[in-house]
Amino acid sequence: MTNNAHELGNIRNIGIIAHIDAGKTTTTEGILYRTGLKHKIGAVHEGETTTDWMEQERERGITITSAAVTCFWKGNKINIIDTPGHIDFTAEVERSLRVLDGAVVVFDGKMGVESQSETVWRQADKYKVPRICFINKINQTGGDFYKSLESIHNRLSKRAFALHLPIGFEQGVKGVVDLISMKAYTYNEFTDKNLVEGEIPEDMLDQAKKYRSLLIENAVAEDEEMIEKYFEVGEEGLSEDEIKHAIRTAVLSGNFYAVTGGDGRGVIVEKVLDMVTDFLPSPLDRGSVWGRHPKTDDEVERKPDITQPFSSLAFKIATDPFMGKLCFIRVYSGKVQAGSYIFNSSTGNKERIGRLVRMHADKREDIDVVEAGDIAAIVGIKGTTTGNTLCDQAHPITLESIDFPEPPVSIAIEPKTKADQEKMALALQRLAEEDPTFRIQSNEETGQTIISGMGELHLEIIVDRMKREFSVEASVGQPQVAYRETIKGTSETEGKFIKQSGGRGQYGHVWLKLEPLEAGKGFEFIDAIKGGVVPKEYIAPVKNGVEEAMANGVIAGYPVVDLKCTLYDGSYHEVDSSEVAFKVAASKALQEGVRKASPVILEPVMKLVVVTPESFMGDVIGDLNSKRGRIESMEDLQSGVKEITAFVPLGEMFGYTTNLRSMTQGRASSSMELDHYGEVPPNIAEAIIAKKS
Repeated sequence: MTNNAHELGNIRNIGIIAHIDAGKTTTTEGILYRTGLKHKIGAVHEGETTTDWMEQERERGITITSAAVTCFWKGNKINIIDTPGHIDFTAEVERSLRVLDGAVVVFDGKMGVESQSETVWRQADKYKVPRICFINKINQTGGDFYKSLESIHNRLSKRAFALHLPIGFEQGVKGVVDLISMKAYTYNEFTDKNLVEGEIPEDMLDQAKKYRSLLIENAVAEDEEMIEKYFEVGEEGLSEDEIKHAIRTAVLSGNFYAVTGGDGRGVIVEKVLDMVTDFLPSPLDRGSVWGRHPKTDDEVERKPDITQPFSSLAFKIATDPFMGKLCFIRVYSGKVQAGSYIFNSSTGNKERIGRLVRMHADKREDIDVVEAGDIAAIVGIKGTTTGNTLCDQAHPITLESIDFPEPPVSIAIEPKTKADQEKMALALQRLAEEDPTFRIQSNEETGQTIISGMGELHLEIIVDRMKREFSVEASVGQPQVAYRETIKGTSETEGKFIKQSGGRGQYGHVWLKLEPLEAGKGFEFIDAIKGGVVPKEYIAPVKNGVEEAMANGVIAGYPVVDLKCTLYDGSYHEVDSSEVAFKVAASKALQEGVRKASPVILEPVMKLVVVTPESFMGDVIGDLNSKRGRIESMEDLQSGVKEITAFVPLGEMFGYTTNLRSMTQGRASSSMELDHYGEVPPNIAEAIIAKKS
């Protein structure tokens, strides 16, 4: 171990993840206040929060971008990444989880596990991020620690165990019983400076013992040595340090979740901070990161150590009004200094680091160096985008990138004046650099710019940011669905492009076999040419011709997806054949082949979750049925509240949030995410074709 092992062991890179409105940002504010970064706690509804620093975040009371904040607790450095809970910004959660070592999952104690809590939990599973749970708002009317814990057991994992039990109920919550030390920690007001240690209330002793046994028995199960000791000496024979060690080992295994609860604004957040430093992993615990050598494709290892070659992942690009482009990086090995050159192995370009800054939300501190295990932002970097690897040029490595879903919703956008035109192009380019789920394309026929995103709110905020941050006024069209086309049958088809005119002609000739691929597979091209009937140098142009033709389908001009294309025959001319001729021949063959292979239109189908009072359930279900919805499940969330999960075509869902509010007197809420693409019924397909023609 190197001399920086101790420092590395004291770093925690954590995310705070949750369903929208569970209180993530408030909890982050509580943490910043308790660690001395802030002198008062900002309230989301008053627009005073640190990590929500974009105007739109403050107005809407939701977190849109993940902001990285550094704070210190009992000798540990904690880098917190506050992430959004709204489903349209799920890419922000995804990219944050990719670089985190651990996470705090916040639940609304009045609601328990909500739909988006499940989504972020699954994302954390995907990246194997160990986590602890904080049940917030148990001090409010309807808040219930035990019911929320039960909903975690029912919907997420049976392996979640209370570390603290609340003292009191609803507004009467005044502290917790710590099941490791078997002491009570209480306060009079949530704003108190310190918790007061005391004895456990008499009426809670039996309950505390029961929950303590559960906690210890399950924690030791993840550690061979601890199991043996536990069987030898029993629960009472284990010291506090041994119990903490067992819980830490269990949490790091990724299959054990320590749970606490309280008021995210209050002094109880100190207990969450203790849990973060005691149980969540440091970069050392997470161990080596693996990548590939960009030239040889060999597997390469990087240990979390400053003596190793520099490697890092760019996980977020942000445009700062004062500093320009900021690139957030998580450093996995080595170190890098301001003013030095680094290599972007994803693009093959060298980049110069102008300045390095540590972020305290929207305030910045210049630093000279950033080392293994840490998170910082680079100022003035040009060609780097989210998911790129930045490393030492002498020892290149490409780390696994971040995958983002295709955006299903599009709108047409036009600048209001000539002056806005240039500004709009620049603004959209900047916003697309920041957000990998936001796409821009030009419609050649209409001359319009089409922007695509993950949902209506996503695009609304993009347009809003364009107006505020870049002073661009734009007219916006109605949201459009990003349809696709595919084939259901197979076909074999010939494509020829032969031109004989005086002098050199053109000659390209191919036979293609088209077959459907399973949904979501995209495109597969197979070269099955034997005996050189189509020379090697023309294979790539054939593939390019096929891909270009797939951009415009034969039914209504939507992109063709999930297609396998085999080039199995053709012919060439010694003099007249060219790359262009084969490209054109392949395009013609593909268009013709798709026509013969039972083409269909596909539409994005959304997974919709509606939480509604029981009295409105009939209306909500009736409305979903009228929108071609398929009800998947109905569950009781708590007394009188139902959660409905359904699959509904996106084309039926524009303006749904507003309709749902008026249908339920504002008492129901919904969230939706893209689930899959499904075939459009014939009557709807006719309407889509008519609209396009």
